[in-house]
Amino acid sequence: MSSYFGKNIHVSIFGQSHSDAIGVTIDNLPTGQAVDMTELQEFLNRRAPGRDNTATPRKESDIPNIICGLVNHVTCGAPLTAIIQNTNTRSQDYEHLRDHPRPSHADYTAQVKYNGFQDIRGGGHFSGRLTAPLCVAGGICLQILRREGIEIASHIHAIHGIKDIPFNPMGEDIDVLNALKSAPFPVLSSEIETKMRDAILEAQSQGDSVGGVVECIATGLPVGLGSPMFEGLESQFASILFGIPAVKGVEFGAGFSCATMFGSEHNDSFAVTNGQITTTTNHAGGILGGISSGMPLLFRVAFKPTPSISKEQQTISLSQMEQSSLSIHGRHDPCIVPRAVPVVEAVAAIVLLDALLDHK
Repeated sequence: MSSYFGKNIHVSIFGQSHSDAIGVTIDNLPTGQAVDMTELQEFLNRRAPGRDNTATPRKESDIPNIICGLVNHVTCGAPLTAIIQNTNTRSQDYEHLRDHPRPSHADYTAQVKYNGFQDIRGGGHFSGRLTAPLCVAGGICLQILRREGIEIASHIHAIHGIKDIPFNPMGEDIDVLNALKSAPFPVLSSEIETKMRDAILEAQSQGDSVGGVVECIATGLPVGLGSPMFEGLESQFASILFGIPAVKGVEFGAGFSCATMFGSEHNDSFAVTNGQITTTTNHAGGILGGISSGMPLLFRVAFKPTPSISKEQQTISLSQMEQSSLSIHGRHDPCIVPRAVPVVEAVAAIVLLDALLDHK
């Protein structure tokens, strides 16, 4: 299995949803960087399950045990490895899925690729549970980037077609970004929050699930991060964003809507503001030719509905090779989007720190 990312810093994720522990190793972090463990834990708590009625009731403390790579909470140059214990598993809920693969889940493809030896419990290595160690890596990168004047924040852009106020592509006030980071349900409109929550809970009451979109912004980037072609910022972002379970689409700046625009509408005119070269609009989302332009970097990530639902679905019995019905029981998110918000921030931080080190 390929669970490795990075050119200058190397991030490797290990473990399974119901293994004794999950974890991450980060190699080649800049040395002499302090890691605030309280801040890191607060970041991990935003993703952790069992803290909101719109999420899975599975409760995990998600406290990382950093076993190497730090001396007195400062990076020392050695690979940093963190382990998170799995303490609240119910593996018996999954055994029948070995023969009855969930529609829209990796059960069937994993069964074929790994000849039935894959860990079916909780989705194994395909589970969203693996985003916890991903957030450890990203949380550390976020702290390092902030010292460079780079801020990253995300919000729930949409749930089941219900849309929040979008980010201002020209940038947002730091107080707005900080408020999102401390919100249990990060949106810009409190009125929309109520409607989104109602949509999630209604789907849950019907044994169903809903998907949505996360929007992310990064400010304070220098000009020149990234490269053309295959090492462009969009390429690097897409590579790791699609590693987040349930991601089905990524767009930058105006995204797919640019296909409906004239060039005169989409082009971002250059200007000089306070002695700095800027653009008057930001349809490009802060990236030109795969390289950061100095404008805020803006992108959106689409998440599919959770495939594990109790509403009856049609599948097959792999052993009998015949049609079968399936109703999934256990503890599953009716919508993963709220918990995915910090995961998107973590991924953005990993990409941008890797690109920043390349630039330096």
